[in-house]
Amino acid sequence: MKHLKYFSLVSIIIVITSCGLGKKDLPVIGFVDAFQDASIAPAKTGFIDALKKNGFEDGKNIKLAYRNAQGSIPTLTQIVNFFVSKKVDLMATCTTLSSITAAQKTKTIPIFMMVSPTVKLMNMEGADGKGQANLFGAVEDLNYIDTSFSNIPNFIKPKAGKLVVGMIYNQSEPQSVDAKKRIQADADKLNITLVALPLNSSAEAQLVTKSLLGKNIDAFFANPDNSVFASFETILKSCDQQNVPIFTSEAGLVQRGAVAAFGADIYQWGYQAGEQAAQFLKTHSTAGLQSEMVKVRRRVYNVAAAKKYHITVPPNFEAVK
Repeated sequence: MKHLKYFSLVSIIIVITSCGLGKKDLPVIGFVDAFQDASIAPAKTGFIDALKKNGFEDGKNIKLAYRNAQGSIPTLTQIVNFFVSKKVDLMATCTTLSSITAAQKTKTIPIFMMVSPTVKLMNMEGADGKGQANLFGAVEDLNYIDTSFSNIPNFIKPKAGKLVVGMIYNQSEPQSVDAKKRIQADADKLNITLVALPLNSSAEAQLVTKSLLGKNIDAFFANPDNSVFASFETILKSCDQQNVPIFTSEAGLVQRGAVAAFGADIYQWGYQAGEQAAQFLKTHSTAGLQSEMVKVRRRVYNVAAAKKYHITVPPNFEAVK
């Protein structure tokens, strides 16, 4: 099995390094996705749509080179190194790991981030409190989590005594650890008992989730964590079996079965980053550009999930299909 795993990784790397970008007669965008995930896929669509609206189309006047690391850190590093070696005109990075890896590998190629946290949350601030000069795009802080978590008592009542909410978090991911601290503070303010269990990768999600469900929780909170994104169907199946509804700060997870969320519209997040990239392509300059907070957030709910748990949804939430 180890040999098979090694062979698969080597095969991916060979494909990545052998697939050239063609003649560099068009501006080249290196788009880096950290993993395959239905929740974050709309970001890429939004990014491409923003480019198209501004007159940039793949094969016409730009070259879009897309690579997906499929959750492999070594492969992600190889992808970024490849784009840097080919001196692409700009990189588009989707999710935290892609943005961090790209920032570590180049200080000169403009990086347009999406589905990523602020430079501070990525622990990439310099001594001056600023990030490196080539980081742009749309980012998010943790303020919206307060609203996301505080919505839970509006949807459900505790089975007995205080409301008990469970969550899992990746203890090796700074953003996830910070989110856990934030959620704990929110729980204390709302008189909610928070039961949080750590994990190190999405492979541990099923075991850790089942352990969490054994602690008589009333609801599960899916926080902004790459491990949660990658293993959400496993988490959902376990929670559904124990009749525990899932709430989240990620709108994309509602489409996949969570009851409700207040969070960034992933398509608009990518679109916002794409608009910045289009400006750079038009002007060949980063003057006036900087990483900016995501602009569009939504309150959404899953009709089927709400029905399953007999939940009355507040009128300011919109249904997702």
